[in-house]
Amino acid sequence: MRVVVTGATGNLGTSVVEALSEDPRVTSITGIARREPEWTRPKLAIETLDLPQATDDELDRILTGADVVIHLAWLFQPTRDPATTWDANVLGSVRVFDAVARCEVPALLYASSVGAYSPGPKDRTVDEQWPTHGWPGAAYTREKAYLERVLDAFTRTHPHIRVVRMRPAFVFKREAASEQRRLFAGPLVPASLVRPGLVPVVPDVPGLTMQAVHSADVGEAFRLATLNPVRGAFNLAADPVVDPKLIAELLGARTVPLPAVVARTAVAAAWKLHAVPASPGLFDAVLRLPLMDTTRARTDLAWTARYSAADALAEFLTGLREREGMATPPLASSVAGGRLGELATGVGKKP
Repeated sequence: MRVVVTGATGNLGTSVVEALSEDPRVTSITGIARREPEWTRPKLAIETLDLPQATDDELDRILTGADVVIHLAWLFQPTRDPATTWDANVLGSVRVFDAVARCEVPALLYASSVGAYSPGPKDRTVDEQWPTHGWPGAAYTREKAYLERVLDAFTRTHPHIRVVRMRPAFVFKREAASEQRRLFAGPLVPASLVRPGLVPVVPDVPGLTMQAVHSADVGEAFRLATLNPVRGAFNLAADPVVDPKLIAELLGARTVPLPAVVARTAVAAAWKLHAVPASPGLFDAVLRLPLMDTTRARTDLAWTARYSAADALAEFLTGLREREGMATPPLASSVAGGRLGELATGVGKKP
């Protein structure tokens, strides 16, 4: 079996490649990435390609003869230039989907997200039938929701192609911590101080309840979907639900009630001051995300999370303190110039 993985050097991509490379039924993996990594794995060959700029001929050369295409590539920044992320994420994805059809690849697996879901409940879970219209105030959720509609049309037009949509919760692993700090928190977060006993309080914001999953578990879900004839959407999340109380326990801190409007105002102020790269619209979206039911993944994929949500979050906090990373450009432990370099290139402005 030959598998093509776009976004092969990121948080999800490295875990998907790890899972596939260990399966004897997968004979070769072609990873597509914008920049060449030093990291490699058995059976993996990297093709450097910028998907929005790629020609049909370039895509067809790589995808021809593939048994499965796994599309993970996603640009989270620049949040201050949504036209750039739309071009990369939406138009780039459409180019991949079109190439899958042209090259008659039998299966397309796509990394959607909990962010594709419309606002939903926090006191119960929803299955894969919950509406996927996203939250209109954030580029990430708009883009994920739009691509759900694109794939609705794709599956009707190409019923012979097996299409799978994975909808994971927030995905963490130790090696992705530095990247996620750059993408969402920015250079001003004192990562070395995020340790038990040094953070006295955690804000208890109403609605700030979400789910998490370890990147390795998501990689395993993609491996299972690659090798089994499943179709449709799968929610991926681990127990327990992540809330301020759980975060406080991991940090040895106590919770302090904070109204959502106050927290939102603080995020918006930091955003306007270019102190953080994550927009207040993304904060709004997190408050509205539903909690997902993972029954279908357990029954149809035989998937279970090996790591708890607390394990995944604890790995992230450890990786943050220890400035962990991997030998790929997205997951590098630091960028040129360090944190001063991040500030100099513009918080939330650099792809």
